[in-house]
Amino acid sequence: MNAITALIVDDSAVVRKHLAEVLTSGGIQVVATAQDPLFAWPKIQALRPNVIVLDVEMPRMDGISFLRKIMAELPTPVVMCSTLTEAGCETTLQALAAGAVSFVTKPRLGLKSFLEDGSNGLVDAVKAAARAKLNAVAPAAPRPATLSPAARPATPASALAETTDRVVAIGISTGGVQTIEALLAQLPRNAPGIMVVQHMPEKFTASLAARLNSLFDLEVLEARDGDRVINGRVLIAPGGKHMRLCRSGAQYLAEVRDGPLINRHRPSVDVLFRSVAQHAGRNAIGLIMTGMGDDGARGLRDMHDAGAVTAAQDEASCVVFGMPNEAIKLGAADVVLNLADIGAWIMRTAAQRPALA
Repeated sequence: MNAITALIVDDSAVVRKHLAEVLTSGGIQVVATAQDPLFAWPKIQALRPNVIVLDVEMPRMDGISFLRKIMAELPTPVVMCSTLTEAGCETTLQALAAGAVSFVTKPRLGLKSFLEDGSNGLVDAVKAAARAKLNAVAPAAPRPATLSPAARPATPASALAETTDRVVAIGISTGGVQTIEALLAQLPRNAPGIMVVQHMPEKFTASLAARLNSLFDLEVLEARDGDRVINGRVLIAPGGKHMRLCRSGAQYLAEVRDGPLINRHRPSVDVLFRSVAQHAGRNAIGLIMTGMGDDGARGLRDMHDAGAVTAAQDEASCVVFGMPNEAIKLGAADVVLNLADIGAWIMRTAAQRPALA
């Protein structure tokens, strides 16, 4: 098998040097580097790398504009590099929505040690990107809101007093931003309460929740400890913390806690799914979507065994068919669905009475 080839675009010579060393030590052939998009473009055209590692903030042309040029003229898997700043997070999310496969985060402090660390996730991200299917996800069209967010009336107290009959638990990773946007675009405002674990570090999940909340006629929040799981609300697990479902009387609540890495992740899909199996059982709907690795596969099987209705995204519509494939192999998924059909499936399943134990 031929080695994966990569091209690095970053305005820092030191960063380019260290990223190239990390990739080379991971068995990836770095065919070229460039200090900005204008230098990079002719090299990309000539060398046709398998993956482009692209800085977010660069001189002469911003990363988003360059990404769109790549996707329009010479589609190539792209891994974004971003610092943990609010501006960097927002730009990275725009890039992921525009077609970048994944990203790695560069800390503002301790950058040298991070760049020299072969376990910083870059090699895995580039290898996953090389296997990714570009254009597996069509850009989502925001659902037209019947009222502007500022004009929406407050949710009636009587509605808040009711418990969601169904809880939807979703696990997603590589390729997740485009995919979750495409899914939420299919759902009406009265969709059952949804809990999402998207593998992302802190700050990114807050930006993701804010972005999704602005795009769709659903309330999308970064989860806080004690948040209610109610119809029309989507809770995103905060980066760096685990999210579980718990129950207080008739109410479903989110529990947000620190904890060790599970399956190399925090938040972990398995942590969410196992808590949903325990506290919601057959009232739950479980869904595992595009992503690398196997986080969530065993948890989805726990949900299935507890009586929940479960599904996995199909290979054709996944950017990376890792997590769903592992769940399917374990027999954890009742059905395998194309992304375009998942929203309708959730609403049909939610409308059905849970099967008796």
